[in-house]
Amino acid sequence: MSFSSLGLSEKIVRAVTEHGYTVPTPIQRQAIPAVLNGGDLLAGAQTGTGKTAGFTLPILERLMAAPSPAAKGFRSPVRALVLTPTRELAAQVEESVTTYGKYTGLKSMAMFGGVSINPQIGQLRRGVDILVATPGRLLDHHQQRTVDLSHVEILVLDEADRMLDMGFIHDIKRVLALLPKKRQNLLFSATFSEEIKKLADGLLNNPGSIEVARRNSTVDLIVQKVHPVDRDKKRELLTHLIKQNDWHQVLVFTRTKHGANRLAEQLNKSGITALAIHGNKSQGARTRALAEFKAGDLAVLVATDIAARGIDIDQLPHVVNFEIPNVPEDYVHRIGRTGRAGAMGEAISLVCVDEKKMFNDIERLIKRDVEVVVIPGFEPDPTAKPQPIQLRSTGHQPPRGQSRGGGTGTGRSGGTSSSRRTGGAESTGGGRSSSSAKPRSR
Repeated sequence: MSFSSLGLSEKIVRAVTEHGYTVPTPIQRQAIPAVLNGGDLLAGAQTGTGKTAGFTLPILERLMAAPSPAAKGFRSPVRALVLTPTRELAAQVEESVTTYGKYTGLKSMAMFGGVSINPQIGQLRRGVDILVATPGRLLDHHQQRTVDLSHVEILVLDEADRMLDMGFIHDIKRVLALLPKKRQNLLFSATFSEEIKKLADGLLNNPGSIEVARRNSTVDLIVQKVHPVDRDKKRELLTHLIKQNDWHQVLVFTRTKHGANRLAEQLNKSGITALAIHGNKSQGARTRALAEFKAGDLAVLVATDIAARGIDIDQLPHVVNFEIPNVPEDYVHRIGRTGRAGAMGEAISLVCVDEKKMFNDIERLIKRDVEVVVIPGFEPDPTAKPQPIQLRSTGHQPPRGQSRGGGTGTGRSGGTSSSRRTGGAESTGGGRSSSSAKPRSR
């Protein structure tokens, strides 16, 4: 099957082909005709399945085929709105729109917090057909009356599950109230919680439904392993794995921003090039770090869950869970950064005694037992007792306002209103205790 057989015109197919794609992925084969048909859509797709092109291509086709309100005397208004949870994802979706729409004449822009609002105002004044935005910054523009949403024909909620996780539900509802009642709605989510179903029921009108991977499943092309290790030996084991296996491109996850910074500093001292990416970093610093990582100039990118949400790298070979996420679904999102485009990937989890219960929850979610491999020289102490993660002491006194334990144990909360409004920041709120976790024999 080709892209042209899905109903896409020559201008769009030419741009897709120039980008190196000739055969649509399963989500694209199902989503493109459904979106072209004009109805609402609920789509479940794991990250890395090609879902972005699944909605950007037919949106470009529909807008190109229909006359713009600009032809009726209006300044070119926003006709398609894509809401995303993070800055990085907004930038990457807009990049796809630009790439695939290069011959269409349609204008697009990415809108997110953490950068000056004035250049964005200038772009809006020049006219934008497709707007990709984080909810907080979009509402800032609405408050300043610099964006017109009264002509939106198509709305996309991309990675809706993550937006709900980040506490964007109220912002989403505020945005929905600004849009025309008559429009096409597309909702994409990697997982389907009860909250997602509730959102879909209130948003979508008799939608088509697509699901290209089992709910809360992990990609078959990803080799998953657990390395048990004592909590104070994790950094040493990570360094060992990178050097021993000659890894050159590793995405490492921590639970907190402070933990990401600290681990990146330690890796650099060990002779491994590393940078941290999280919500407290400026957009310029995040963009530069991601560019260096994609180019292979950076061996390790240490990321928090939210900051990594928009990372889309083909052929990323290794993902390491330096710390196990508090929310089991986040494990699926994390390891989905590898094993893309038909390539094999490896997901390694460094699990200490405090995190065994948390990883058991993950295995129940993905409905499989992950292989346990003990690394010689890093055998965990069998007599070690689990500690409440948020109370752990490592002998390192963190700055005022940070939890003890060097940022390695606090969980994630919904964040404050101000952090959410940036479209990409995360908090370092307290996570659940695992003090009652009982080590599970494997």
